[in-house]
Amino acid sequence: MAVFPTGDEARAAGRDDTAGGRGAGGGGRGMPRVHTRRQWGAKPPRHRARVLDRAPDHIVVHHTATTNTKDYSKAQAYRLSRIVQRFHMRQLGWDDIGEQLTISRGGYVMEGRNRSLAAIRNGRHVVGAQTLGYNDSTIGIENEGNYSNAPVPVQLWASLVDTCVWLCYAYDLDPFQAIVGHRDFGSTECPGDVLYQRLPELRWVVARRLGVQGERVATPGHGDLHVPNQDSASRTVLRGVPDPPAQPDGMA
Repeated sequence: MAVFPTGDEARAAGRDDTAGGRGAGGGGRGMPRVHTRRQWGAKPPRHRARVLDRAPDHIVVHHTATTNTKDYSKAQAYRLSRIVQRFHMRQLGWDDIGEQLTISRGGYVMEGRNRSLAAIRNGRHVVGAQTLGYNDSTIGIENEGNYSNAPVPVQLWASLVDTCVWLCYAYDLDPFQAIVGHRDFGSTECPGDVLYQRLPELRWVVARRLGVQGERVATPGHGDLHVPNQDSASRTVLRGVPDPPAQPDGMA
């Protein structure tokens, strides 16, 4: 989801589906350090986020489509979250920041929508505003930068892996089925071609971190991954899981 979406991008981002704290996290294995809303200076939401007493079924990977800053500092990470929240609330009229989690180019992981960390810790789902039509069943990770052509910074990638391991463990999700890109659910370029093409690698690495057996990781017979799509009943986005792609050189 672009931070400043226009046209199809804005429609694909989704309306605010809330009905109207912050938590320290603790969802389980491999939990990264997550910076709370209080730490990054979040404004109070218009309404408390709606929490469902069940887990999401997909982890949706986004990019902000903003400038690929060379500032990897914590201050920049906090500034990013404030900018995104301000835009979502003022320009889009949402109750709060849309995504549940945000990762900066420097690899800082931040709580997004209010109540997200407490919900993850308890195996529950905070309804966000990040994937139109699927906000009740998806949790979104917003990654700072534009990955249409640029490589993903190694710090961001490492934190994205850690975050997906944590979420899959906390929610008992199969990474091969659960980890998808925003474009799999609608007409959008998000999360950019470069990051999207690395999603099979992300699923593979997360599965290995979770202790999935090698046969399951490498066997093409694992099955097709179907996710709903705005333009069709379903879309096949992964057939089996190949050996992990080679790591890209350098970082943006």
